[in-house]
Amino acid sequence: MKKLITLFIILLTLNVVGQEVARVEPPNWWAGMKNPDLQLLIYGKDISKTDVVIDYPGVTLEATTKVENPNYLFIDLKLAEDVKAGEFEIQFKQGDKIVDSYTYELWSREQGSAKREGFNSSDVIYLITPDRFVNGDTSNDEVEGMKEGLDRDYNYGRHGGDIRGIINSLDYLQDMGFTAVWLNPVLENDMPESSYHGYACTDFYQVDRRYGSNEEYRELNEELDKRGMKLIMDLIFNHCGSEHWWMHDMPMSDWINNYPDMKITNHRRTVNQDPHVSEADRKAMVDGWFVSAMPDMNQKNPYLAKYLIQNSIWWTEYVGLEGIRQDTWPYPDKNMMSDWTKELLVEYPNFNIVGEEWSLNPAIVSYWQKGKYNADGYKNYAPSMMDFPLQNAVAEALKNEESWDGGLMQIYEMLSNDFQYPATENLTIFPDNHDMSRFYVQVGEDVDLLKMGVTFFLTTRGIPQIYYGTEILMRHDGSEHGDIRADYPGGWEGDKVNAFTGEGMSDAAKDMQQYISKIQNWRKSADVIHHGKLMHFVPEDGTYTYFRYNKDEAVMVILNKNTEAKTIKTDRFNEVIDGYKSGKEIISGNTIPDISEVIVPAKSAVIVELNK
Repeated sequence: MKKLITLFIILLTLNVVGQEVARVEPPNWWAGMKNPDLQLLIYGKDISKTDVVIDYPGVTLEATTKVENPNYLFIDLKLAEDVKAGEFEIQFKQGDKIVDSYTYELWSREQGSAKREGFNSSDVIYLITPDRFVNGDTSNDEVEGMKEGLDRDYNYGRHGGDIRGIINSLDYLQDMGFTAVWLNPVLENDMPESSYHGYACTDFYQVDRRYGSNEEYRELNEELDKRGMKLIMDLIFNHCGSEHWWMHDMPMSDWINNYPDMKITNHRRTVNQDPHVSEADRKAMVDGWFVSAMPDMNQKNPYLAKYLIQNSIWWTEYVGLEGIRQDTWPYPDKNMMSDWTKELLVEYPNFNIVGEEWSLNPAIVSYWQKGKYNADGYKNYAPSMMDFPLQNAVAEALKNEESWDGGLMQIYEMLSNDFQYPATENLTIFPDNHDMSRFYVQVGEDVDLLKMGVTFFLTTRGIPQIYYGTEILMRHDGSEHGDIRADYPGGWEGDKVNAFTGEGMSDAAKDMQQYISKIQNWRKSADVIHHGKLMHFVPEDGTYTYFRYNKDEAVMVILNKNTEAKTIKTDRFNEVIDGYKSGKEIISGNTIPDISEVIVPAKSAVIVELNK
């Protein structure tokens, strides 16, 4: 009998000791958030067999939810308005015995964090693929225990770029006139191969160690703040990586769509707007996997939805972000996306969110923007969207021959669709990005056309974004993503070409660098470009003229696609230029004493500040 009792005690002890907290997410929170509700995901062996006890002034345990998997608990807390920052114990008990505990921290919010200004039309964004920009810390090129190591010879391999390299390059970016930085995802992607791009997250609360640390990410934003610059984080709500830690032990059977029988999405993004759509097609789009290595998360699950919303708020507060770029915007559940944008902007009213809806139809893109009145009653609260329709129109306009409806007319006609958007000034505009051929390649590696396109994007309505390397004529032979996202010259020790110092650069690349720098540094203080109205005139004879203006200022921009100089008589533009007598051309620095006519050199653009 004694042996049986002793065995029972041993088994009971083993069962009790088995409850160990492996993860608590979010790992900390802040006192003073506008939303008093906080939901913690607790993960640990048989953690659901415990009872939770919390005793801290201002923190109320509202509910503890046990789910299908006994290794998970979801704890709902309510934080009083006057709760103080500090530490408190979350105790996990069986009967009267505490089997484990976790010290949870409430931090103080930095002064002004809720009122920080998001990126806007006064900014120019520099988009960086971190692995391919600058290797500032070679000690993290190989990280023990991570599945993929360094392979610079492989276009889809890890090349070693990191956050330290970006920090080291901020003076260059500031001197170039950039005011904001958007990084492709930096969170952990511990995948077996091709993990450099960052879009297969395996831990939503951890910076990939091959890029650096959470602390270095925060340091990056601190350094940007010192320069009056902003940081935009790339997030993905639609999918995670197949090696995400929870994929090996999921909380619930509906955490991932179409699991374990994976189905690839049909990519028919218009199911979100189509009044004739079948439910089968809608589900195939929204619930399908983007690719086989990226499981499709089910945002209709309220616990996953809460997890993702809190994760974005956590990073915003922890790092001090000024914006979020959301990948694959139309693929997650659209009602959850509406809830997310609304909740995030409650905490940060001046914040900005830009979504990727890769459609060339303005009606589809505008559906998602804050303030849009949609026929189906759907409301979203994202202030910005990526303007893919305009990007395509500009690329085609510069490549195509001039005709009644081709060439520069394609820009004019696309901008005429602006009535569909609630706020065109908040659209993010760009010549290219990490997912498409570089603009230089799109326009046939014609430097003059590249300059015209960049000038347009830096002076028309919206928030311009430039992809790293555009300023130095980066190109590519192949069309694969790994080719487009090539290493930035000068980012690695031993590079023969160094874009930071000019060593080994061609004269054409140096000229392009100076060209963009001049326009962007002028643009920093050009309020009429930031906030002025846009008026454009029908293209004529291979030229396109438009104005940015307000009641006190006007800027005239003329694009000339012709292979000879053009003299533009400006009487056609009197409704804007009436009262203005002279001007200064920004790129050349030349004064124009009489603006009744303007000479535009062959295949070029001019930017003219008008004077009364």
